[in-house]
Amino acid sequence: MASTTISQSLPPNIDPTNAPLAFGVRALPKINRELKDDTLIIRQRALMALCDQVHNPEKVHESIQVGCMDSLKKLLNDSDNTVRQKATEVLSIMVAHNVGRNSFLDNNVIASLSKLFDDEVEIVRRNCHLCLEMLAEIPSGAQGIVDAKLIPKLVEKLKIELDEVKELILDTLHFCMHVDAESALSAGIMPVLKELLAHDSPQIRGAAARDMMDVTVPLAGKVAACKDENIVPALVKLLSDANTDVKARAAGAIMTITITTQGKYKALEAEAIPALRQLLFDTSSETRLNAIKALTTLAEAPQGRAKLLNFVSEIEERESDSSRAVARAAQIAKNVITWKP
Repeated sequence: MASTTISQSLPPNIDPTNAPLAFGVRALPKINRELKDDTLIIRQRALMALCDQVHNPEKVHESIQVGCMDSLKKLLNDSDNTVRQKATEVLSIMVAHNVGRNSFLDNNVIASLSKLFDDEVEIVRRNCHLCLEMLAEIPSGAQGIVDAKLIPKLVEKLKIELDEVKELILDTLHFCMHVDAESALSAGIMPVLKELLAHDSPQIRGAAARDMMDVTVPLAGKVAACKDENIVPALVKLLSDANTDVKARAAGAIMTITITTQGKYKALEAEAIPALRQLLFDTSSETRLNAIKALTTLAEAPQGRAKLLNFVSEIEERESDSSRAVARAAQIAKNVITWKP
């Protein structure tokens, strides 16, 4: 005969780590209340549920409306490792959307995230820097990071962090230096980037060369690059790197440094012209473009023009390049090289 006793065991398809959701529009308000609960397991389950919810862009907007962003900001200071990990993971999903980035700035989440730069849990630090990298992709986000005076801290962490995190920091600094390159220069980024130019990872070498190009856009950056005897030779060495992105960005850095007279002669001493010449027929249009522009600046020096006069025919070949930008740059380069007073 059937028993009326109701079992207290959960069905086998129920995940005990997830909080039970309320129906419809009440789901996220309930999660937000549970994020503030004093009981650890309730906070953890609420974060698990919220992490699932915000993969839907519509839920990102709704979660912000009910106050989840402020709750997540407070959870960044939680003593539990899992809570901090899941809170930063949820934020990294939300900041991928424009509404999430705006909410980051409105709620000053940047300052709270910066406190996790020294967190003992590696994944927490990674999520933290992932949030900042995606936030920096918009001008207002990069400005927010600069205004929070985080550039010196990011430069310091660039020296000691894991390689995976270093890539994120280099990307963040790349966007921030479009706003304020001189702050990075004052923070001592130049020697750090010089070391990373010789890193084993092509992604880090390329990102370091790109950031070197960013920091040498201001005159002070060009002067600093020329003062160090090893920076320009290191960039010239990267012109023969096996990775296409590394070559393109190294050529771009040489292009910006050689705008100054001192930079031109540093590059000529490092035998940049033969290395750049090899890139004229590279498969990457970005590499060809940066190489031609770098050769153009070197042609403005008498010694550079004298050497490049022997290769005018190779420059002319690029005037019919499939890339209009490369073709135009080749025309300008030929005019500079063949110019006569």
